[in-house]
Amino acid sequence: MTGTRAGSRLASTAGGTACGTAGPRRDADLRLARLEHRYRRLLLAYPPAYRAAHGEELLGTVLDVAEPGRSMPAPREALALVAGGLRTRLTYAATGPAWADGLHLGATVLAVLNLATLVRYAGSVPLWTGLSALTLLAVLRGRFALALPLVAAGGVKTAGLALGRPWLGATLLPVYPDALWPGAGVWHEAPLHSLGGPIAPVTGYALLFGALLVLALRGGRPRVRSSWWWLAVPAVALTDPAWLEATAATPRTVARLVLELAVFGLAILAGRVTGDLRWAVAGGMYALVTLVHLVENHARFPSHDLSHWAVLALLALVSAAVPVRARRHALL
Repeated sequence: MTGTRAGSRLASTAGGTACGTAGPRRDADLRLARLEHRYRRLLLAYPPAYRAAHGEELLGTVLDVAEPGRSMPAPREALALVAGGLRTRLTYAATGPAWADGLHLGATVLAVLNLATLVRYAGSVPLWTGLSALTLLAVLRGRFALALPLVAAGGVKTAGLALGRPWLGATLLPVYPDALWPGAGVWHEAPLHSLGGPIAPVTGYALLFGALLVLALRGGRPRVRSSWWWLAVPAVALTDPAWLEATAATPRTVARLVLELAVFGLAILAGRVTGDLRWAVAGGMYALVTLVHLVENHARFPSHDLSHWAVLALLALVSAAVPVRARRHALL
């Protein structure tokens, strides 16, 4: 019954027009139709399952309380609907064991980071870039056993590139980025894995392998991650994911910092809304990788980069503390 309120409201006004009501009634019908259409677009902020169960009821409610004659939602109502939709999405996402889903989320982040590191060099290492993309696909689909040998091979190859060894196939060194990427061919840009030791580049693969091994041994039906994660690959690739410009405040390093702050901010918000630690687990995995880069290459990092990693560590701790505090307040 409530699911048909929006349609019945439009039908009643349309009926009045059919009976000979003049032009103002027709204009009112058009404004109401535009208002309903715009409210439906705002309701896309809610998960599909929630919209299927409650969307028409919610739409009827907002149309009933809307001021007469409006064709645009009020700014306060629009913001409230979007905020409510995002909170509902976070609540729907916080299902299942937090630690397992947090490991899966962290594994997805690391798989994106590994692929984004290689995609700039796809012309020189096409096979390994393709295998890295296949790894990300397997992680997104929850095929952990399939991803394990791919991650192991990628880690061995990455160690070989960092050490200058022809492990798992010879590769012409040094490996420079492809010409199509911004900044490619610049004389001061360092080749792939040419700075620092081999431990830091391999850490992401080792941590990813460990997380996938735990998830594979756990069994059960894993969550299938959204294909929207693929859009993160080119975005991360433009932000120096291999830490080759750590000693310079270039646009790419600034972009990486902005992206990190935004992602950790979302993790903190999600933890506050849901009281769930899964986003903190994923953030901690990424922070651990950055910490290894700092420890292994600390001699060449200036003080502002030390501050950068200190901020990341603080954000990782806050993302873990906020949901714990939210749970305590919920119990009081």
